[in-house]
Amino acid sequence: MSFVPGTLLLAHHGTDGAKRAEAQAFALASPGRTRIVHLYVVPEFWAGMQGDDWLNNAWTRDAFAVHVERQLDAEATTEVDGLAARCLSRGFACEALIRFGEPAECLLAAAREVRPELVVIGPPRPKGVEGYRSRMDLEKLARGLAAPLLVAR
Repeated sequence: MSFVPGTLLLAHHGTDGAKRAEAQAFALASPGRTRIVHLYVVPEFWAGMQGDDWLNNAWTRDAFAVHVERQLDAEATTEVDGLAARCLSRGFACEALIRFGEPAECLLAAAREVRPELVVIGPPRPKGVEGYRSRMDLEKLARGLAAPLLVAR
């Protein structure tokens, strides 16, 4: 008999690596038995995104900050709703946690909160692939997680 987690914590933010983690999570989960908790982290580096280098007054900086916040919210909503629909179509219970901060810290806090039997994350983004590198600190996860960690390949 193979291992089937009751609660699986899936870190997913829409990248190719996250999609591989999703595929791995779906392969390990069992419809009607597994609850997938989707952790979407907005990395803390967005907090300082003000455009100070090119915006020259407070009103413009504030408008830009609102724009960035709306974009981040829209991206999070798209990812959360999309994964929820894919889980539902496969018979998995799904809930979302959206956090702001350092990815590994957010994952550790979410794991303490939901107490999963398994945590699944994607692999690091390969060199040369575009996008922000908000990497998971694997050493911090290895020391801090009470559940097994699976890094999808």
